[in-house]
Amino acid sequence: MTGGDAGPAATVRAYLDALNRGSAEEAAACVSEGFVNEHTSTLGRSVIGRHAYRERLGEFLARFVGLHYEIERLIADGGDVAVAYRLSAGWRATDDGSERPFTIRGMFRFEVEAGLIAHRVDYWDSADFQRQVQTAASQPNR
Repeated sequence: MTGGDAGPAATVRAYLDALNRGSAEEAAACVSEGFVNEHTSTLGRSVIGRHAYRERLGEFLARFVGLHYEIERLIADGGDVAVAYRLSAGWRATDDGSERPFTIRGMFRFEVEAGLIAHRVDYWDSADFQRQVQTAASQPNR
């Protein structure tokens, strides 16, 4: 912990730092056994449980190469934490294995209980993501 950050905000920062390092194990260690990972995007898939989430993280991190969540704003109120973020990565396409760069803005809403993330809701625009990766796919390699 740095800068006097404590409690639920520190838990969320540790979780995002683990994702930014590409560490599925460390990220999964930040969530509760009954963790609810909820997606509002039409492309997202929700999952319940730490074990199921951990299994999905490997695929997620492999497809989103160099994933980085930049925190634009973090707001904490007790165990509730909201994070406005800018996500950048190279999306690894399944059709040809290429990496297609994208940057999208989104919002996380976390519920932290007993030092672990119990619930995460992710809000982002899947149409913007699709537009960016399709545009990248149509551009010639340099």
